[in-house]
Amino acid sequence: MSIEHWWSKLKPSTQKWLIENNGDAVPPEVVVEITQAGGPIASDPWWVGRSGPSGFYFSDEAVDWIEAVANGEMPERP
Repeated sequence: MSIEHWWSKLKPSTQKWLIENNGDAVPPEVVVEITQAGGPIASDPWWVGRSGPSGFYFSDEAVDWIEAVANGEMPERP
């Protein structure tokens, strides 16, 4: 499922955290919430960046999408 479909299912506090920490490693509890909202972190969705020892990161396109939302825009999927 794409970011524009699961974003609205996140808690407002989670959306706020993602906006305020856009581009940073996403904490495991936020990854769980995204997964529960329908955003599986698998099968190479466009919004998945990388995962590693420091955590999960969104792709550059997803970071841009979140930034657009933070600016009051309703972006389309790239």
